[in-house]
Order: sequence, then structure tokens, then C-alpha cells
Amino acid sequence: QVQLVESGGGLVQAGGSLRLSCAASGRTFNQYGMGWFRQAPGKERTVVAAISRSGSGTYYAEFVKGRFTISRDNAKNTVILQMNNLKPEDTAVYYCAANGGSFYSFQGYNVWGQGTQVTVSS
Repeated sequence: QVQLVESGGGLVQAGGSLRLSCAASGRTFNQYGMGWFRQAPGKERTVVAAISRSGSGTYYAEFVKGRFTISRDNAKNTVILQMNNLKPEDTAVYYCAANGGSFYSFQGYNVWGQGTQVTVSS
């Protein structure tokens, strides 16, 4: 089983960009679909973006389409979430997660990082 560590969160003004990274330990990283989720105060955790084991398939939530890009480097055991044109409503704790099944099965994500805070000021 992989272990996940996120980095790259912080405070940014609206319209700015941040790049989140997720470093995975273990030799089986390419056997996991990977996803980014977020949870704002008082709200449920929701999927932001997900990527297949090979990287050929991706999913984006409607509210980030055209602004966020997910990618992975299986040689480096990393997943990246590039976030552009950030809005105050993007403020949340962002979590990296792994799924041993289909990357599109959002209930199947069962390995989680500790989360990284993203705050977007208006």
C-alpha cells in the first residue's frame, strides 16, 4: 500500500496559481488511480480531479474545468494538481488519495494524505 504526502498549499490572491504535489512511497504507485479531493469548512469532502494509472484518463469536477490540471509521473511517484485562476471559493483543505480500483470510482479511494491548506483571498 502506498503512503501519500501532499505539499504546495498556501495563501494566494484571487486569480493566482498554486501547484500541489503528492509524493507517494512504495513500488506499486502505477497500480493506483489517483485523485485530489477538497473539503471546505462545514462542507463535505468532494472530488476535484482524478487520473488513471497510466495517466491517459482524467476527470475534473465541473467547478474546476478549464482552471485545474491533474498529471502524474509514475517514474517519480508523484501526482500534480496545477491550479490556475483561483477563486475564493476554492479555499479548502486539499487531499491526495489513491484507489486500487478504477480512478473514476470515487467511493474507492481508501488511501489518503494528511491534506494541505489552500486559501484564496479576494
